[in-house]
Amino acid sequence: MLRTMITATNTMSQLQNQLDIIGNNLSNSNTHGYKSKEVKFQELLYQQFNNDKLDKTERQSPVGIRYGVGAALAQSQMNWKQGSIQSTGRDLDFAFQEPKQYFQIIMPDGQNGEKTAYTRQGAFYVSPIENGQMMLVNGDGYPVSDSQGQAITIPEGASSFSVNERGVLTATYPDGTTAQRELAVSVLQKPQFMEHLSATYIVMPENLDELGANAEDVMTDLQGADREEISLSNQVLEMSNVDVSKEMTDLMTTQRQYQFSARSITIADQMMGLINGIR
Repeated sequence: MLRTMITATNTMSQLQNQLDIIGNNLSNSNTHGYKSKEVKFQELLYQQFNNDKLDKTERQSPVGIRYGVGAALAQSQMNWKQGSIQSTGRDLDFAFQEPKQYFQIIMPDGQNGEKTAYTRQGAFYVSPIENGQMMLVNGDGYPVSDSQGQAITIPEGASSFSVNERGVLTATYPDGTTAQRELAVSVLQKPQFMEHLSATYIVMPENLDELGANAEDVMTDLQGADREEISLSNQVLEMSNVDVSKEMTDLMTTQRQYQFSARSITIADQMMGLINGIR
């Protein structure tokens, strides 16, 4: 009976992890640029129990039994499919038309350090800074990077903004003058190497060399003539790619599996009680 309880407990802890992932997907179903996570299970090791050697009964089935010890999460991976495009009519809302292209965000890293994060969430804002300048930031206040890896700044007082298909941001002023900046755009070549930081952010792992990959092979910055590959739209945002109906179905299935595992523990406990009562 202890084996039954251990097997059920092993599986229940993994099912709880799946429930957490499903819940996170559902809670971010309206987060622009969010990519859902998918999980895959695998069986744990089996134990072989051979029949008693004195048992001479002829059997058609193989001799012995194989007893499983539960299941575990084998893989948790991102779903990189592109979400639907939503029209917003807002000047600083941008969305890619290609599924593998990403904006670059400059994020703090430790004491006065910086790191580059990648996102497809294109809802940007302008924040005033010193010397009559404005900085282009995302909804979390992090600076948006230009094609040279620097934070995008423009003179304040712009009356409107637009971006062309190749990722060139244009700020128009009341006197008719303009200021242009190139948005940094990268192409994700090998998504399996990227690390999910939080919400819509992904980053390059620090141990990339140990994984046998180069940063240039995983994420490629579009520079010069390569910027012709950029496909960007203005006044639209990419929705999350969460399929709510699928997530709800997976949620009910996982809850039922969790219920069955919990029930098996209860039954095993009752059977042990009966055995102890007989003694």
